[in-house]
Amino acid sequence: MADTFRSGKAPYAFRQNGYVPGTLLYVFMGSMAFYCGGLLWWLYVKLDSDRFPVKSYSDITERTAGKSLRFLVTWLVFIHMIVNVATTSLSAAQSLHQLAHGHICFVVSIIVWIIVGCVLNQIRTLKRYSWLASSAIWINILVIFLSMGFIAHSPPNYASAKASYGIPAGPVIKQAFATYPFYERINGVMNIVYAYGGATIFRKIHEPLIFTIYIVYGLYVYSFQGQYTLAVAFQGVSRYSWQAVGNVFNLISTIIAGGLYGNIGLKILYVNFIENFLKGPPLLSARGRYCWSALVIAFWWVGFIIGAAIPQVQTLSGMVGAVTNMQFTYSFPTGFTFLYLVQLDATAEDGAYVPGSESKRIDTWRQGSRWRRGLLGSAKAKRPMLQLWKWFNFVICLAALATAGQGIYGSGLSIAAAFKSSAATSFGCAAPV
Repeated sequence: MADTFRSGKAPYAFRQNGYVPGTLLYVFMGSMAFYCGGLLWWLYVKLDSDRFPVKSYSDITERTAGKSLRFLVTWLVFIHMIVNVATTSLSAAQSLHQLAHGHICFVVSIIVWIIVGCVLNQIRTLKRYSWLASSAIWINILVIFLSMGFIAHSPPNYASAKASYGIPAGPVIKQAFATYPFYERINGVMNIVYAYGGATIFRKIHEPLIFTIYIVYGLYVYSFQGQYTLAVAFQGVSRYSWQAVGNVFNLISTIIAGGLYGNIGLKILYVNFIENFLKGPPLLSARGRYCWSALVIAFWWVGFIIGAAIPQVQTLSGMVGAVTNMQFTYSFPTGFTFLYLVQLDATAEDGAYVPGSESKRIDTWRQGSRWRRGLLGSAKAKRPMLQLWKWFNFVICLAALATAGQGIYGSGLSIAAAFKSSAATSFGCAAPV
């Protein structure tokens, strides 16, 4: 469901970058996400076995980069989930605020959905979410089509644009190449990355052509609303009755999405921290029920603190795109493939493995010969194309890390600028729409 749920951010990405860069970036980022998804599949095939099955991203991490990096990746997945909970809570709070004609304090709107999340995540198994997730896909598709019709027959929501961006009403301006400051454009890029950021958590590469929804929807909304395009696109409709339809459907799909993100994030935290580190009770035990309930409350209220402290969906999405999604979708798949190929080349001259006997290594990682063979390839096994592919992945990994660094910097500046121009403040009553 994350595919269509995140399509609502596509128009904002075009607002920040313009027609040409926005389209090219969506195509390029989508193509690279498809390539990196293929790398993960290839690593899975190489590393999985009946005795030592690969069950998660963390398993691939440990077998290619060691236990220390596995710990980091596990916590990044958890951070990814808890910030997703914060962004979905912000989106739901904005919908509730608009439905109430602004007569409810915005921070109270967030608290309402935090309480809903605390109740919903008392369910420990994902089996009961399956039919809800399926229905959410169709709800989101319906929201896309309805909002396209509404936006075509409604002027932009000037009041919400002023509250969000601090810009007055005026003619709609559309640009082939946006002229916003660099940090705002890079924040738009990170919102594109956020769209592809579930490639390693959810089955986003299962239907790659679904990403055409992003481009079509983004171009369509931006063409009608230009600089007034909001981060949650359908909230840019000025007519209240039409706006209310989108907001009601958004509340339903957001509850489902928040429940899924929360369940996954909580299970990661419970298994790795409560069970493995603290040696606590198993999740499905009677004592585990109490630990789970307490953890649910703590998890959602941390999400509340993050969302209420940074009450702008677009900047928070950009930051999580830079910190976590760039790594899971681009940096880690290429980096882990490089490390796997280095280890593969390093073993090229070792003796053949015989079950039940010790491995016959001719050297160790403490010797330069093994590093030279791993990095530059074996003289006996002449595989130039494999060497080119190995270093191609290394370069892509470095480029992704550099882009992530720019994204963190740009999103940080965007957050600071948003507080200066937006009506919303940390833990305040004013809404960003």
